Amino acid sequence: MAKYAPLDEVFVALADPTRRAVIRRLGEGPASVSELARPFAITLPSFLKHVRMLEASGLVRTAKSGRVRMCTLDPERLALVDGWLAEQRRVWEERTDRLADFVTGSPGIPESSTNRQSQEQS
Repeated sequence: MAKYAPLDEVFVALADPTRRAVIRRLGEGPASVSELARPFAITLPSFLKHVRMLEASGLVRTAKSGRVRMCTLDPERLALVDGWLAEQRRVWEERTDRLADFVTGSPGIPESSTNRQSQEQS
């Protein structure tokens, strides 16, 4: 479980539609907290809880300049999700390829699968 702790934080942060909308908006460039809060029908203190959650997950960085708090997106944290999804995609593509080979009777079992099966039997 510890392997996925940072990834879990990112998924928890992305689980809320308000936070996803903030991430989408920050994908266009930095914005102040008040600018980010404007489209939502919630109080500023409630919106700040969302910003704090995004900060805690590492998806968003904030910097205060005078009375204005500016938010920027940290694309490296989003890369965690991209990497995890790519890994899952690879695993499931291999599984569906093996299933297709089994169903069609094709002997096209990938070399890596053959090696893995012989190692598992050892």
